[in-house]
Formats: sequence, structure tokens, C-alpha cells
Amino acid sequence: MFARHLYSNLLRLLKPAYVLRLWLRGRAEPLYRHAIGERLGAYQGAAQAGALWVHAVSLGETRAAAALVDALRLRHPQLRLLLTHSTATGREAGKALLREGDVQAWLPYDTPGVVDRFFKQFKPVAGVLMETEIWPNLLHAAHAAGVPMVLANARLSAKSHRQGQRLSSVMYPAAATLRMALAQTEDDATRLRDSGVREVVVCGNLKFDMTPDPALIARGRAWRARLGRPVVMAAATREGEEALLLAAWAALPSAQRPLLLIVPRHPQRFDEVAALVAAQGLSVARRSSWQAEPGEGAWPADVWLGDSMGEMPLYYGMSDVALLGGSFAPLGGQNLIEAAACGCPVVMGPHTFNFAEAATLSLAAGASRRVADMGEGVAQAVAMAGDAGRGQSAERAVAFATQHRGAAERMAEKISALLPDSASVTSPAAG
Repeated sequence: MFARHLYSNLLRLLKPAYVLRLWLRGRAEPLYRHAIGERLGAYQGAAQAGALWVHAVSLGETRAAAALVDALRLRHPQLRLLLTHSTATGREAGKALLREGDVQAWLPYDTPGVVDRFFKQFKPVAGVLMETEIWPNLLHAAHAAGVPMVLANARLSAKSHRQGQRLSSVMYPAAATLRMALAQTEDDATRLRDSGVREVVVCGNLKFDMTPDPALIARGRAWRARLGRPVVMAAATREGEEALLLAAWAALPSAQRPLLLIVPRHPQRFDEVAALVAAQGLSVARRSSWQAEPGEGAWPADVWLGDSMGEMPLYYGMSDVALLGGSFAPLGGQNLIEAAACGCPVVMGPHTFNFAEAATLSLAAGASRRVADMGEGVAQAVAMAGDAGRGQSAERAVAFATQHRGAAERMAEKISALLPDSASVTSPAAG
């Protein structure tokens, strides 16, 4: 209790800086300035009640949540959804999950007064936090309000576990209020139990249940055919990685370079990455500069910049191989499962602790390769892109992604047991 009190006072002191940060991020992504009051517990309209609350912090969690929401709606067609996010990309992607009667809002700032207003406004029947979201005051308020909380698609890396142990006096009591955690792997489950979660069930990874848009994949493949040259993609790159990538790329003989497609992880960095490309003396074509089809100036460019949202299947569809962003700097890697589902083999660096089991399984399945650094990664990717046997690698990638499906249904079954009878309908399997 004392530790949470200190934590709350610290967040109160930081509130002005938090709001200022949102406002500044809004310069590049205007959605951050939308309804800032929601983050502080100021809501428009009358109080609502009876929805299932799902919190998906950002884009990746929202995409994973889509598979779970679909599985829940199959069981409960009349289920109403309260969907919250922390980032602009998450909120934008979340619009596609909404139906009539659903509500979308920002996650409340984790101070007692703000989270109390959140629960008074929405009165959810249950709450689902995606992947890693443990907020002490939010979970305390949910427990006090009698709202059962689930951590779904839960993961906890060894690094995050060590960090959590240093804050155990505030984090472990919060974790103990969870009704259950639905873990991705046995290793995640062990660390979650050690962190105070009382009930943990291993269900697998929701990202295997994500279905890439086949129309986007087909369009990407059509662009690849029109290009007539190999394509190496740098997928969901993070700060610092593009400079390493471009230095290794510039060292290649120009005649050996495929088209380089760079898709930064964060949209606020699109202009920065375009400037890095230009500084290397490489010509760049930006996806945002054309509508349905690339302009004539795009085809001969050295680099394409994927500065759009919601089009990852298109980019994977046109790529022969992808370098996995976040894995060449000590950031834990990004989701490699979507690449596999689109039939795009992956070259990953040494840092994949956020997706450790998926990385290990993909290596065993021949859907990915591991390298020591960016220089080796570029060399491997260029060789794979020009390899006549690349089609077999693509087939292995799809087989790997398909093999591990089913987490959404397993999680939906566990969450359904927590919903009151008034929110339940006959399961299609039982009907």
C-alpha cells in the first residue's frame, strides 16, 4: 500500500510532463491531441455499463486483439466492446474492430482519481489487458469495483522480469489482483507466476491467428512482378537501425543491390528515415506520394519508404526476404509471425527476447535465419533475395505460421467463463 502511494504521488508530479509529451507528439501524429481529457478521466456523454473492456496499447497489440475479439464475437454475437489504447497507431487500427454500440477511448493515466472516474464512466463487466500491461492503480481500482481482469496473450521476457523484481513492492500486488493470465509460452507462464499472478494458463500466441489481407498480399506481388528485380525489406525498423542498414547497403556494389524497402516502426520517424536515405546518396520513393499504383519515378528508385499505415501485408507480399526490425539493436525484436504468414522469410539479428519462442520455432521450421549483426544480415538477405530456391523458404514460412494457430479460441473460452449470463449467448459450437 505504501509503495503504491509513493508510485501514485510520483505520477501526479509527472502529469504535466505527460500531457506536454502527448501534445508534442501530436505535431507529427495529430491523433495524440484528440480527446486528451479522456486520458485524465474526463469523458463526454452519459455513463455506460455492460461492455467487455479490451486494452490494446499500440498497433501490434491491436492487431493481435482482433483475432481474440473475432473469437469472442462468435461465442457472443451481442457482446459490446470498450476498446482502449495508449498510442495513435493503436487507436487508428482499433477503429476496424468496432461495431454499433461499441466505444473507443484512451487508457486512463494511472493515478487513483483518474482510474476511478474511468470505472464509474464505463462499468465494464470484465477487462482484458493485452500482453504486458500491468498498471497498479488501474488493477487496484478494477479489483475494488469487482471487475475481473485478464492478461491475454501475456508475455514476460527475462529482462522485463528482472526489471519487475526491482519494483516488486508495487508491481507484484498489482499482478496478484489479476483473475488470470493467458500466457504465450511456458517460459512466460513461469515468470508470470513468479511475479505474483495466481492463475496462469498457457494458450499460445494470438499473432499466429492473425489473417493478413490477401488483397494486399496480391497487390504487393503484382508490384514485385512489375519491378523485375529482387526486393529486400527492412521491417519495422527502430531508431539507430536504419543508419546501420544504409551503411551496409552503400558498401554493396551498386550492380548487386536489390530494391531496398524500409518500413519504420514508428510513423513519426518517416521524415527522419527519408533524410537518412538521401544522405547516403540513394534515391527514395515514398509510398505516401502515390495512391493505388506507384508513379513512374518510383520504379527505378534505389529505396522505397513504406510510410503508410495498415499495409504490412502489401510490403511483405512484394518482398523476397525481410530483415527483422528491433532485432539488430537490443530492443527485443518485432513480430516475425506476420511476415511468415505472408510467405516472406526473415533474417533476424541477435536480439529477439520479446518473441523468444516464436524466433526459436521459426528457426527450427526454416522460416527464418539468425545473424550476428546488420552487416551479416544485409549479406544474407541479398543472397536469399537472389536465390532460385527462395520459393521453398516462402512455403516453409507459411507452414510455420499455420501450424501454431488456435490461441484465439483457447483464450476466448477462458474469457467467456468470466462474462455474466446477461452478456452470454449460445456458443456456435453448442448451437
